[in-house]
Amino acid sequence: MSNTSNAGGNRPRYITPEGERALREELQYLWKTKRPEVTQAVREAAALGDRSENAEYIYGKKQLREIDRRVRFLSKRLEEVTVVDRLPDDQEKVFFGAWVTIEEESGEEQEYRLVGADEFDLTRRYLSINSPMARALIGKRLDDEVSVRTPEGWKTVVISAIRYQSPDRLG
Repeated sequence: MSNTSNAGGNRPRYITPEGERALREELQYLWKTKRPEVTQAVREAAALGDRSENAEYIYGKKQLREIDRRVRFLSKRLEEVTVVDRLPDDQEKVFFGAWVTIEEESGEEQEYRLVGADEFDLTRRYLSINSPMARALIGKRLDDEVSVRTPEGWKTVVISAIRYQSPDRLG
């Protein structure tokens, strides 16, 4: 699948099926629920008279601009992304969508999933594929030693596990 409308460089913008679903759900919510609610509130505030000193009207118009900006962004982004909905042929290597467990020099282990930039969320242990750590892990195998530059300096980790979730189990 080619991606010719990629304004942010020549790298495809990958996303997991659940990441694409989350973007579509947000777009649907903003367009079908939130925007009509705010539009109604602005309409009601406008009916109260002088708009120049009407805080509800001014705030509502600002909310509509923010919603419209986000709707435009999400619509464009959904056209640009490439959904990765199949497992890699070689599941012994780290690729997009993998859960990778790394062991730090201290012996502490951390598990991360390599996801698209739109899905990045460290609280869920989702690491952007564009991050230095993810870029260092791509293509590596179990027990490979990986060095990555961090704000604190160079860090060396060892890959202690690689796993993939089957797309039919996502949900």
